[in-house]
Amino acid sequence: MTPERNRDHLGRPLPVGEPSTAPPVPGIEGLSDREFWGLGVRLLADGLPFHAHEVFEERWRSCPAEHRVAWRALAQWAAAITHDERGNGVGAQRLAVRALATLDAADTLPDGVNWGLVRSDCARRSS
Repeated sequence: MTPERNRDHLGRPLPVGEPSTAPPVPGIEGLSDREFWGLGVRLLADGLPFHAHEVFEERWRSCPAEHRVAWRALAQWAAAITHDERGNGVGAQRLAVRALATLDAADTLPDGVNWGLVRSDCARRSS
């Protein structure tokens, strides 16, 4: 099995043997929805959108079924920000559109998340 390669702060793999330039994704065991959201937002504020994507993706995969679509939308939103930061405007736009569509398809939204912020940021990136 090939060992996992180190990554930069935007999640891009670094050459084999090059040290990571980003902190590890923080531990997330036992966090509430509100705490997952807070951690993701802090990572975004710290310029670590790939890490935020990983946090939101983990919650999407582990949350109650009724909230999975909403958390998938958050993972897509953070991926859009990651692509934008990497200079991939087309990828960012497409992911922002996908995140809005996914969010619109959600039957329920978990409490403690600023859905207005997510929607407005995705709308700005999708135009």
